[in-house]
Amino acid sequence: MQSCLIADDHAMMREALAGAVALGWPDAAIATVGDFPSLWTAAAARPDLILSDLSMPGAAPAAGIARLRENAPGSPVLVVTGSEDDALLLEILALGIAGFAPKTASSAVFDAAIRLVLAGGRYLPPRLAELAGADGGIAAAALAPRLTERQTGVLRLIAQGLSNKEVARELDLSPATVKAHAAAAIAALGAANRTEAVFRARAARLI
Repeated sequence: MQSCLIADDHAMMREALAGAVALGWPDAAIATVGDFPSLWTAAAARPDLILSDLSMPGAAPAAGIARLRENAPGSPVLVVTGSEDDALLLEILALGIAGFAPKTASSAVFDAAIRLVLAGGRYLPPRLAELAGADGGIAAAALAPRLTERQTGVLRLIAQGLSNKEVARELDLSPATVKAHAAAAIAALGAANRTEAVFRARAARLI
C-alpha cells in the first residue's frame, strides 16, 4: 500500500491536507504528525510522499527539513508553507525537496502538485520560480529535469505561435496527445496557461 506522511503543527491544516491527498490518492495510508521530532521519526519508514510545513516545534525550518531529508532520502518532500521569506525558500529548495505548495492553494492545485511529485517531477509555484530565476540561474537547473523531450518540443512550437492542430501535424501526433503534453508542461512549470508556460520556459532557457 502506498503511504503519505503529513506534518503540520495545526490540526485543521493536517486534516485539510489529508483530505486533499485522499481525493487524488484514495488508497494511500495517511499518517500525520505535528512537530519536527515526530516527523523525523515517522519518516524513517520511508513513506512514498511527505507533505511538510516549515514552521513547527522542534527545529528551525532549514534544519528541520535538512534532517528530514537525511532520515528519508528516497522520499519526495513537498513543502506546504505560507512563508514569503525569499532567502529561506531558496535555502530549502537547495536541500533537494520535490517542491513547494502554498497553504492558500486550492485542492486542485494540491492534487496537481502531488501528481507531479509522485511522477518524479518538481512543483514550483510561479512566485518561487521567479525567485529562483533571479538567483544565479537556479530556475534552469530546477525546472529542466521536469520537462520531457516531447514536452519541450511541443512548448517550443507553441512558442512559435502554432495551434495544437499545427503542432500535431508538425510532430506527427494526434491533437489530443499534443494537448496532453502541453498540459503536462504547463503543470510542470507551475504556469497558469500556455502563454505563461512559454514565458517561464524562455526565462529558464528551456526553449
